[in-house]
Amino acid sequence: MVPEGSSGNRGVGGSPPAAPAPGEMAGVVAQIRRTVRIHSTRFEHAIPLIASENLLSPYAKELLISDFHSRYAEGLPGDRYYEGNEQVDQVENLCLDLARRLFRCTFADVRPTSGTVANLAVLKALTEPGELVGTSRLADGAHISSAAFGAFGLRGVKPVYYAWDPERMTIDVPRTREILRAVRPKLCLFGLSLFLFPLPVDELRGTLEEIGARAWYDAAHVLGLIAGGEFQDPLREGCVVMSASTHKTLPGPQHGILLGDGLEPEVAKRLQSGAFPGVTSNHHLNAMAALAVSLAEHLEFGREYAHQTVANARALAQALHDKGFDVLAPDLGFTRSHTIAVRVEKEGGGESVAKRLADSGIISNKNLLPGDKSPKHPGGVRLGTPEVTRVGMKEKEMAEIAELFDDLLHRGTAPGEVAAHAAQLKSGFTTLRYCFGAGEAAYRYYDLVGREPG
Repeated sequence: MVPEGSSGNRGVGGSPPAAPAPGEMAGVVAQIRRTVRIHSTRFEHAIPLIASENLLSPYAKELLISDFHSRYAEGLPGDRYYEGNEQVDQVENLCLDLARRLFRCTFADVRPTSGTVANLAVLKALTEPGELVGTSRLADGAHISSAAFGAFGLRGVKPVYYAWDPERMTIDVPRTREILRAVRPKLCLFGLSLFLFPLPVDELRGTLEEIGARAWYDAAHVLGLIAGGEFQDPLREGCVVMSASTHKTLPGPQHGILLGDGLEPEVAKRLQSGAFPGVTSNHHLNAMAALAVSLAEHLEFGREYAHQTVANARALAQALHDKGFDVLAPDLGFTRSHTIAVRVEKEGGGESVAKRLADSGIISNKNLLPGDKSPKHPGGVRLGTPEVTRVGMKEKEMAEIAELFDDLLHRGTAPGEVAAHAAQLKSGFTTLRYCFGAGEAAYRYYDLVGREPG
């Protein structure tokens, strides 16, 4: 049997593993199931504050294990390379229609299998290797797909970095205008992984038109907020295309999407070709079906959910600030999204603080902040409210979470004691809200077989 806590593929060299003994693999499967159950229980008792994570509704989740998982459907509805796709076509057409309705646009493609794959599709469609593309720096909050070691490097495009205003946590418009006019990139990406405030797309629109650059918006983090009317509206502010993942503030499956409005036919065709055959083959039909359900649910519940998600983020930020934490952008109300950024150098740095929080039942992530040099040893943590909002927490609970932070990081309360208090708080918030099937257990492990293998 594989040892508990196996190091996986980190080692190199040595002899190949021995052939399994009879019955050994049944034990391995049982171990995998046991480990995933432990994980589910851990999150049921924890305070999850990862800005990029959320929970599926039960109706979306059941489609992930449907027969759609086993099938292929290369191409577009009605124009497939495989037979047997009549029902797949019906569901995908519904998914496309729901996406266009939710985002009030004329173009959608739901074949990218993640946000990064959606970004690759845009790069494939709208750039050539060697061309310049505007973006933000990683230390200013950009996603790794816009780095040389990410999707930008894979496509062979060269980043042009915007000027940044660290006090306002957004692009410095006057200095960025100068940069854009000087180097004239072909495409300009607006989107962040540490996404506190709307970006000045509309303010830079005239400059982009002047230099002949297209605007592209990566909405992965704020997609559900945009749909819920709680953030900016990139497709009306001049962006040609919006790419995104679909599992953050939009509480759907881990998948991707492309959106556009009033696209020139040639641009729409290139985006579709960028998605397939450019960067996908089969597009994970089970996740596409789950996305269709999630889009329908967001049309029904998304405005209320998005509003509460932002309200919770602002309340958590204010409560932490009141406890003496260095929450960024206090003069601007800390955030207008689901995310807050906290500089924790005096508490031990981002790496140490994130680990101590996790040991105390609070799940977050270390994060680069402006001025940081090392992504492994940054000065900040990133906190988000999508999941705690999804299970029904509101402003009152945000104040209680801030109290847990203060206990652990300022008062020296033992991690075990903080974890017990976190679990007590979470015990009242373990069912889903803002979806069909509200009230279902949020962290349920679905035992389909009812017995161990073997």
